[in-house]
Amino acid sequence: QVQLVESGGGLVQPGGSLRLSCAASGIIFSRFVMGWYRQAPGKQRELVARITNGGGTNYSDSVKGRFTISRDNAKNTVYLQMSSLKPEDTAVYYCNAPRSMTKTPIWDWGQGTQVTVSS
Repeated sequence: QVQLVESGGGLVQPGGSLRLSCAASGIIFSRFVMGWYRQAPGKQRELVARITNGGGTNYSDSVKGRFTISRDNAKNTVYLQMSSLKPEDTAVYYCNAPRSMTKTPIWDWGQGTQVTVSS
């Protein structure tokens, strides 16, 4: 059974930085493309960053140049380094494995980690 555990969220001022982590278990992690999604209040969940099993990355326009996704296959963990944070980045952040065509997640969601950007 796949388990995803996100951590690292918190309250940060605009312009600040945070590093999120997602530990995965129950899978051969290195075989999967992984992604970070977020869901802001009143909005649909969206995929903001994606990393292939070879290390190639893609970002949504809203976070490009500010967020960096990375992975450590030895630790079964995917990271999201967030910098130059804006209030509109406030959301619950989740990791999962996005399907290639639809970007919908393969597994059930974890609990997510709350990121709040506010002064």
